[in-house]
Amino acid sequence: MKPMFWGLIGTLLLAGIAMAGEKMTYPKSKKIDHVDELHGVKVPDPYRWLEDDVRESKDVAAWVEAENKLTFAYLEAIPQREAIKKRLTELWNYEKYSVPFKEGGRYLYFKNDGLQNQSVLYKQESLDAEPSVLIDPNAWSKDGTVALGGTSFSDDGRYVAYSVADAGSDWNTWRIIEIETGRLLDDEIKWVKFSDAAWTVDSKGFFYGRFDEPPAEAAFQNTNLNQKVYYHRIGTAQSQDVLVYKRPDEPSWGFGLRVSEDGRYLVMEVWKGTDHKYRILYKDLSEPYGMPIELVDHFRDEYSFVGNDGPVFYFVTDLEAPRKRIVAIDTRKPGTIREVIPQGAETLVGANVVANQFVLTYLKDARTQVKLHAMDGALVREVQLPGIGSASGFGGKRTETETFYSFSSFATPPSIFRYDLLTGESKLIRQASVKFSPDDFEVKQVFYSSKDGIKVPMFIAHKKGIKLDGSNPTLLYGYGGFAISLTPSFSVSRVAWMEMGGVFAMPNLRGGGEYGDDWHKAGTKLQKQNVFDDFIAAAEWLIKNGYTKPQKLAIQGGSNGGLLVGACLTQRPDLYGACLPAVGVMDMLRFQKFTAGRFWVDDYGSADNADEFKPLFAYSPYHNLKPGTKYPATLVTTADTDDRVVPGHSFKFAARLQECQAGDSPTLIRIETRAGHGAGKPTAKLIEEAADQWAFLVKNLGMK
Repeated sequence: MKPMFWGLIGTLLLAGIAMAGEKMTYPKSKKIDHVDELHGVKVPDPYRWLEDDVRESKDVAAWVEAENKLTFAYLEAIPQREAIKKRLTELWNYEKYSVPFKEGGRYLYFKNDGLQNQSVLYKQESLDAEPSVLIDPNAWSKDGTVALGGTSFSDDGRYVAYSVADAGSDWNTWRIIEIETGRLLDDEIKWVKFSDAAWTVDSKGFFYGRFDEPPAEAAFQNTNLNQKVYYHRIGTAQSQDVLVYKRPDEPSWGFGLRVSEDGRYLVMEVWKGTDHKYRILYKDLSEPYGMPIELVDHFRDEYSFVGNDGPVFYFVTDLEAPRKRIVAIDTRKPGTIREVIPQGAETLVGANVVANQFVLTYLKDARTQVKLHAMDGALVREVQLPGIGSASGFGGKRTETETFYSFSSFATPPSIFRYDLLTGESKLIRQASVKFSPDDFEVKQVFYSSKDGIKVPMFIAHKKGIKLDGSNPTLLYGYGGFAISLTPSFSVSRVAWMEMGGVFAMPNLRGGGEYGDDWHKAGTKLQKQNVFDDFIAAAEWLIKNGYTKPQKLAIQGGSNGGLLVGACLTQRPDLYGACLPAVGVMDMLRFQKFTAGRFWVDDYGSADNADEFKPLFAYSPYHNLKPGTKYPATLVTTADTDDRVVPGHSFKFAARLQECQAGDSPTLIRIETRAGHGAGKPTAKLIEEAADQWAFLVKNLGMK
């Protein structure tokens, strides 16, 4: 078929979108006669052809061009867009620092001067010493679309291995720099995905996980199977790397790799999905020809390695503890589990061993708490944080007595603290300076009832002094999946939204990890509808309590949150004035057939299973769009090189939504080029995308 360049162009297109209330003319999307039969049910899929890789299909490329032409003409015609972009740029332009960390006797941190596309990695000999650049990804591409992924430092501080991600892809290439001289070594490790580099204590090489090289035409769509563990020795070609472990009989297994701090063991957390249920293997590195030994032989529970005292390994586990606890397993007595720190009232979400103490991060109603425990489990103290918000960091080694953390909230820019683990003193070392007044805003937390009576917490942030008369434009943001917790953190784009008079609301839906494994499981598989019910109930609560009304309410979410928005849009199109689904999982019957999709079966189930097919089909956003329905204004966003949630999800959903739309509200798709799922996206693209989304809301929520 010839490339199809549909759509109106030039002044006719601009004139058509400028006339308020007039139904929009969309590019004509080809439909094909494709029907799948699943468990006796015939399932039409008329836009199956939009699953093809845009880099390989001329038809898909033409469709993308036509849709983008319409969308960007619409967005550029919104008078307020340039002012929004200008204010976002001004807010974004502040120095951003990461939490410092210490490797090989040096301090390291990431910094962005303000509008740099990528943050730069700096090194310094002491906290007071003059820093120097170690890695600057901004030099790798003119448009900032080549990003630094992970970093891993050798124990002696001589080398850093780092990964490079091109155009937002999950595929990474690893390189090595000699830190003292800045010399880039010739070593190049390709086809790495979902793996770090774990150095041996002699600093001669590292372990890593990789997949076989895929066919060029399917690199961004093929299902990722048969990850293998290799050892790379510095100065050798990747073809000479030693195969350490593989399981061809278990193609779905993947491997998280860590070398214990004492250098004695390679610890392998074996995973096959996203539910944090790990088998554990370990290899004694003092025995070069020894095979990995199985310590935990099932996927029933989480076992996340924290550290070790010789043969005694410490783990975070949810075994008989849905809010998690710390246990010890003696490798000389496998099967014997000793509790070190019991489950608490709060949910344990992070654990490190620093200064011979457990540094444990908890969530209390989605707010951060940090507690220190001795190695025998005794409570030492709770870390006094600056307020109610989110704290992160607290890394380090057992031989160190200092750690660092960052604290922020919705209207509180990040502050970096040094924490003395001996005295318990926090010292502010850096504070972000953003061109706005935090005192102009207020943040509160409320609890509302979902459809089945479950109480759900929700944060609400806005300018002080708003009237609860139902007139406020409100942005409701959610996720609700994969045990990921949403906590109150700082966002420039949300500050801009609140400055514009908007209310920002963020509920902690079931499916997340805020209240442990039970809360997570209550929003998965056959119970996934609970997540949508929680989100819909949040919208209804905001309306009932005078914050907003349907015409003024927008919903937003990305990835699994894009699914959330898509499902709620199809289930309650009357409840919102605008929808912003980003990089969403929109076809719930086929997600497992692409790239990383097979991992999500833990949360979603699979249409291959007859029992799970029924609820998936019942809420799948693509399949539940109905012709003749008045849908709210919708701006779908995705990217052409997203190989996490392949863009075909959003393409098919947008085409079907435009076909079904019976109202006058626009249903558009914005397709970013040379970008992926979100990680590593350059600052310039982030600002452009946020400006487009807020401009879309200004126009469609009738904001003044």
